[in-house]
Amino acid sequence: MEKRPYVIIVSEVSIDGKLTLYRGASSKELMSLMDKEAYRYLHEIRAKVDGIMVGCETVRTDNPSLTVRYVKGKNPTRVIPCSTANVPLDSNVLNTEEAPTIIATTQRAPKERVEKIKEKGAQVIFAGDELVDFDILLPKLYDMGIRTLMVEGGSSINWEFVRRRAVNEIRLIHLPVIVGGENVPTLVGGEGFKKLKDILHLRLRSHFKRGNQLITEWEVAG
Repeated sequence: MEKRPYVIIVSEVSIDGKLTLYRGASSKELMSLMDKEAYRYLHEIRAKVDGIMVGCETVRTDNPSLTVRYVKGKNPTRVIPCSTANVPLDSNVLNTEEAPTIIATTQRAPKERVEKIKEKGAQVIFAGDELVDFDILLPKLYDMGIRTLMVEGGSSINWEFVRRRAVNEIRLIHLPVIVGGENVPTLVGGEGFKKLKDILHLRLRSHFKRGNQLITEWEVAG
């Protein structure tokens, strides 16, 4: 059995699969269209998992807290892959009084930056030399007790899981809007699969409404 957390990618998406209004924009703008019941659904998942992950760019753009607020439950451990450890030191995720935080970085991260993050109370782990290597990171997280991991993006992080077949479920909150734009981030970015035989297949497990939002839950097939 592969030693890695059970991974659930969760995201709000427009009808055309967009995460933001334009590249570099905060996803919080689109999320403002979600009603309270959809937020409750999102936070119900957070309350059930051991860890929650977003990419470093999402932290810089959105400054999320990644805590449980709309339901009762524990805050998951926040995991932020950041190859150069350049997480802003005033980020909400470095408020470790709210929840524990792990910054996953590499050997090329400046030592003084790593020390400043540690001073904020976050744990720093190394997973790779130049870029964070998820093949190293995921077993480390598993050994640290993170057996279930919720991934809230962005699109580059989602690709790292998809291309490795390291995702078990994808749950989507569908927003009834179309954004458009060729370069606007979609659910999964990266280089993409170039051959039909390589694409990731999913099976629809459930679909329902929470408030005014359609929710679809998918299992990775095979």
